[in-house]
Amino acid sequence: MKRLFGFGLTCAFVLAGVLLAIGPASSFDTKSATFTKDIAPILYNNCIVCHRAGEVAPMSLVTYKEVRPWAKSIREVVAERRMPPWFADPHHTEFSNDPRLSQKQIETISNWVNGGSIEGDPRDLPPLPKFTEGWTIGKPDVVFSMTEEYSVPAEGVIPYKFFAVPTNFTEDKYVQFAEIRQGNRQLVHHIIVDVRYPDHGSLPPAGELTPERLAASRQQGGDNARPADSDGRLVGWAPGEAPLILRPGHAKLIKKGSVLIFQVHYTTNGVAGKDRSSVGLIFSKVPVEKRVITAGAVGRNLAIPPGDPNYEIKSSFTFKEDSHIDSLHPHMHMRGKDFLYRLVYPDGTSKILLSVPRWDFNWQMTYFFKDHVPAPKGSRLECVAHYDNSIKNKFNPDPTRLVEWGPQTWDEMMIGYLDYTIDKQDLRLNAKAGSK
Repeated sequence: MKRLFGFGLTCAFVLAGVLLAIGPASSFDTKSATFTKDIAPILYNNCIVCHRAGEVAPMSLVTYKEVRPWAKSIREVVAERRMPPWFADPHHTEFSNDPRLSQKQIETISNWVNGGSIEGDPRDLPPLPKFTEGWTIGKPDVVFSMTEEYSVPAEGVIPYKFFAVPTNFTEDKYVQFAEIRQGNRQLVHHIIVDVRYPDHGSLPPAGELTPERLAASRQQGGDNARPADSDGRLVGWAPGEAPLILRPGHAKLIKKGSVLIFQVHYTTNGVAGKDRSSVGLIFSKVPVEKRVITAGAVGRNLAIPPGDPNYEIKSSFTFKEDSHIDSLHPHMHMRGKDFLYRLVYPDGTSKILLSVPRWDFNWQMTYFFKDHVPAPKGSRLECVAHYDNSIKNKFNPDPTRLVEWGPQTWDEMMIGYLDYTIDKQDLRLNAKAGSK
């Protein structure tokens, strides 16, 4: 599967009130551009993964009839490179899921609109891409849902909820793709699915599933600590976040007898509702070479003063073995301003891997490297984030408040997630040895 899009909300056009023209037509013959021949291929390849019936985008952009009313708005948001959404500074590393349109594609859309947004010959229309209804990763091999619905009240603050879902696997499974589907998009703010191995200890009763109780059997350590022998979280979902998409031969291990733990953050909106969210898994179809580990460089000592427009905090993760980094996923809340990852090598040299100069809380994106990045033993992945707690930040819930680490959106977090593999690991060798 190609990582051609940022999955999640890759191409959602935020179009309310955007109805302005983008300037004069170019020297291109505007009358020659048509929807069926020129525009549909661009939309089919870059946008309709989200902009189709039943998906997260606010409108479908599949047919000419659907696209025509939005033509001028589409022209504006692509010309300003607001859509498809992408926030990585292009002067650093290349990413395989970079969805940006080429300048030629942008000009084609502009010229088509300037030329009257003509439909064209239906015979020129390319075939629609094939999608699995309800999933962007394709048809899952297995789907696990919360064992019961959760009733969300109309008002109030809801602490994170945890739900245990048995897999009942009778053998170990290696997962290459995983995707979360929210049962109620209006009420689910985010979901993280972790794997609880049988040797991680007995689960507390359902009504007592709390972070403290769940972590009781985990290894003690700093922010780099993970549950014993764990690959870290399996998959997460938040607005704009990608599913788990791993390279062939890479996978996450779910041991036989494991339990999936759904961490769900609900936000009330004035209307009571119910939720029963799910996760779909696709197992590796090729021999697995490496397990992919999800870790985080975490800055918990947040203390953002009231009105501070540029508060800085740093965190780091040190590689204990020769490794390769597969993807990065920065995380902050509504006061987030920018985020930078820098890899510092053992000899003191360094390289910027990812710079997000304009953080957007509504797009929790994962950045997949086109070529995974070597991280020799002793290398340090440093993260630097800035926050705007001033009145100039239009998304700031309360610029008069001292902001510290916390789970709700009006609190803050600073996590530099990363997915990586260990160079010396080759599970294929273990499989061959076991077969003799």
